[in-house]
Amino acid sequence: MNFKFIAIAALGAFATACASTPPMETVEAPTPPPARHEPAAPMGPADGSVEQFVATAGDRVFYGLDRHDLTAEGRATLRAQAAWLATYSNTRILVAGNCDERGTREYNLALGARRANAARDYLISQGVDPSRISTVSYGKERGTCTQSNEACWSVNRNAITSIVSGATS
Repeated sequence: MNFKFIAIAALGAFATACASTPPMETVEAPTPPPARHEPAAPMGPADGSVEQFVATAGDRVFYGLDRHDLTAEGRATLRAQAAWLATYSNTRILVAGNCDERGTREYNLALGARRANAARDYLISQGVDPSRISTVSYGKERGTCTQSNEACWSVNRNAITSIVSGATS
């Protein structure tokens, strides 16, 4: 009798497992409203701005002690400046030659002028119209670092290119 009971229970379980279930009703989700496309926030400096010039081309080249010849790094920076200036052809620049605090005022003004002119000449060799470039020497008068050590002096031995007109700032 136990065998019949187990067989009937198994058959009942099998029948229950095979029973079909009614299909579930599908409810469509509401359609979301169309997405609004907000203008994206600017990713970096505006095109043609002074900030973009500094970020993409760099604004200064550095020189060795008592030197005005361009390093490979300096030429690379000036090539990037020339490319930027080719894109923004109405932009005029000022190249300022600077020196560290050592040496006489007269010597540093002359060295600063040689540094500014070396940068200017290289920009011209890269196709920048000479009429767009002005130069000035500040000698040791406008150092950006004020400590009296080699690390600071090396930062002050430079030519800085500034946007004078034509760029949007």
